Amino acid sequence: MASLACVAIGGLSYGQQSPLAAVTKRRMVAVRAESINPSIRKTEDKVVDSVVVVELEKPVTAYCRCWRSGTFPLCDGSHVKHNKATGDNVGPLLLKKQ
Repeated sequence: MASLACVAIGGLSYGQQSPLAAVTKRRMVAVRAESINPSIRKTEDKVVDSVVVVELEKPVTAYCRCWRSGTFPLCDGSHVKHNKATGDNVGPLLLKKQ
């Protein structure tokens, strides 16, 4: 088997690498479905707050508060699935242009 030439400089390696170096390890992360809002305004179906701001480009911008959005920090509606799975009532923060 031929030897491989590889130089390491500052944590980076240069030169030929073995075929096994191309294999990446993936870590599995388990996300538990649990309530984000344990006690605030639990009598409401969905907690949504609005803030009026003068300097906005869009008439309404929704920001995520469930931490599940694929477009975080903007809301993509993921709280609906989260709320059904956990019984939570979290909703977005709406910034409204005045």
